[in-house]
Amino acid sequence: MLKKRAMTLFYLFLGAFTLLMWRCLYLQIFNGAKLSEAASSQRISDSDIERPRGDILDKNLIPLTNRQKKFTIVLQPLYLKENKEDLARVCEILEIDYREYEKRIEFEKQPIMVETTEEKKNAVINMKIPGTSAINSLKRYDENSVARHILGYLNKADNVGETGIEKKYNEILECDTENLIGAVIDARNNIVKGMGYRIIKLEGNSKKLNVKLTIDYHIQRIVEDVMDRNGIKGAVVVEDVTNGDIVAIASKPDFEQNRIADYLQSPDNELFNRATASYNLGSIFKILDAVLILENDIDIHETFYCPGYIKVGNKDFKCSSYNRGGHGELDAMQAFALSCNSYFINTGLQLGYRKIVEIADRFGLGSPTGIREQGIIESDGNIPDAGAYYSNGDIANLSIGQGKIMATPVQVANIIATVANGGIKNRVNIVDSIIDEDGNKIRTLRKDEGKRIISKDVADRIKKFMEEVTSTGTGTEANLDLYGGTGGKTGSAETSRSDVVHAWFGGYFPRVDPKYSICVFVENGQNGGRTAAPVFAEIAKEILIKGY
Repeated sequence: MLKKRAMTLFYLFLGAFTLLMWRCLYLQIFNGAKLSEAASSQRISDSDIERPRGDILDKNLIPLTNRQKKFTIVLQPLYLKENKEDLARVCEILEIDYREYEKRIEFEKQPIMVETTEEKKNAVINMKIPGTSAINSLKRYDENSVARHILGYLNKADNVGETGIEKKYNEILECDTENLIGAVIDARNNIVKGMGYRIIKLEGNSKKLNVKLTIDYHIQRIVEDVMDRNGIKGAVVVEDVTNGDIVAIASKPDFEQNRIADYLQSPDNELFNRATASYNLGSIFKILDAVLILENDIDIHETFYCPGYIKVGNKDFKCSSYNRGGHGELDAMQAFALSCNSYFINTGLQLGYRKIVEIADRFGLGSPTGIREQGIIESDGNIPDAGAYYSNGDIANLSIGQGKIMATPVQVANIIATVANGGIKNRVNIVDSIIDEDGNKIRTLRKDEGKRIISKDVADRIKKFMEEVTSTGTGTEANLDLYGGTGGKTGSAETSRSDVVHAWFGGYFPRVDPKYSICVFVENGQNGGRTAAPVFAEIAKEILIKGY
């Protein structure tokens, strides 16, 4: 009897064990994925945070975005609404309004994120207050960001590019990867002690892609630092004369990309990109006059007498030497070096309206440079219609870069580069390529398009003129003979307001085998030789010394 009972119990246990094993096997094999997902949803509390974006890089793959750490304190309403004293301590450390956050934790269920400094973040974490945690991530922009008008900025609401490179290449920079902020919680929706919040990446189908620019971070930094030190309101453009690549471009004043709303009504127009806006050129245009003089066999050694003005019709056009009684007798090179209006108006009248308009067109004024295709809004500048009615007064104005002739600092840098490289006008580039996270080139965007527009002989002779400007003429403030020499041209452009005169300096360096052209534009700088030329010299000298 006992043996029979024992056998019965044995078979009952065996059956129960078999059923248990079968159930485990079923759960593991046939329903494992579902249960795993359910378990995860029970254990992880998450909220969306901004999607990651690809980087914008300089020519040497130095990031121009996501350069600085961002520190965020995460407040868990579930904990803190029952612990108001703890909330008050946190608000005091973070220097945020207690009343505002007291209201928020009463009504909000999702984690509340407060961006702060590393020091304050550490102070909160060291207090070990339940319901607080920290996340370290990267700032898209920071207070040391450069080339802000070129990079552009994002719409905070949806993390979509609004301007510049961010807008043009938004679809490329956007990642399929989604970031969530998550915490491990128990069955009662309490955060598991010690686990805190983490960034959870839900991988998409594509890798992160980056946009590589032609900008050199180090040269860009030099340009912006020099402009800031000198309080420049205007623009600087640095171009590689060999290929048309912009290696630095800056407009000042600029803006903080995280505070765009603060600038929408600002009288200083920080959001306005002065590097791609058009202005009267002033005497910078005499570079093009000099090309015409050489191409049309006007005797550059024949002297002209400047009494300080030249009469055209019933109007006297004054020269910069007017108050000194004029420049006196001078030839073409001397007239160029001293920027004599009288001389160039006289030769302009000999050459004629159409030739002046044609040379402006040949050098690209009135046409886009190429950067518009790469996402940068630019003015075309302006040249008058060669077939329009004109007077001798119109010719006089055009000859000295006034009237209807207008150009952007980018166009001026390209004019200088064309002369410096021996006469090849290159398409201007600011975007190089799209690359993946491993540095592999996915797509080339820069275009090598160069066309000879003046002979090498003419270009070399113009360079001699420009080197005379920095040696003995109006641009001696840009002289860098101790560092390899420079060539350039000053310009002071009148505007519709008699009290506003814009200052220009366009130059190249070094003298032998030039590497870079620089255009400096100073809004209402009054005199190119005194305000723009020193900025050129400071930038060029630092680039030369540091070997960039």
